[in-house]
Amino acid sequence: MESRPCLPSPPLLLITDRRQAARPLTGVVADALAAGCRWVSLREKDLTAAERLALLRPLRALARPVGAVVTVHADQEAAAAADGLHLAAGGDPVAARRRLGPAALIGVSCHSGGEVDAVLAVGADYVTLGPLAPTASKPGYEPTLSPAEAGTIAGRHPGRVIALGGVGPDLVPGIIASGFAGVAVMGGVMRAGDPTELVREYLVALGML
Repeated sequence: MESRPCLPSPPLLLITDRRQAARPLTGVVADALAAGCRWVSLREKDLTAAERLALLRPLRALARPVGAVVTVHADQEAAAAADGLHLAAGGDPVAARRRLGPAALIGVSCHSGGEVDAVLAVGADYVTLGPLAPTASKPGYEPTLSPAEAGTIAGRHPGRVIALGGVGPDLVPGIIASGFAGVAVMGGVMRAGDPTELVREYLVALGML
């Protein structure tokens, strides 16, 4: 059986959104890394490919000294200069693997058990599943799965399903106990006056501090 890239440890995925960030994005990410975050995904879908790549470079420079993983949402060209790629729902992990190679960490956004089963079966390393609760980052985007349903799906794929959407530190212990491998965060950390403190709250909830 072929080996696949492991999820970063701790399993806390910080997804960027500079439009929500209280400060320049590099500063928010630097604070998150200082607090112990070791996985950042550059989203920023409104940027051009060249602008996204230019923003990726300083994030990689921040991440490298602490051994953090930096992936990119949707942009395969930029992902070739990073540690991996996160695909939107319906994305093709087989084509991404062919382009990026066996060492790339490849994930896919999913919203149902069928989607999760399908993309993990063809070679995605992990998926995000959600939203699990209402989220300020996407007003009106309501959960389609109950926490119990989502936990059942995650339990079918140990170590490969990341909870996404409306997951505050208070929800993390129950989510992990239900079968999820980790959690993804975006707006809460982006908007935080002190990202360091909030990231540490997540790590404590994950049992990593």
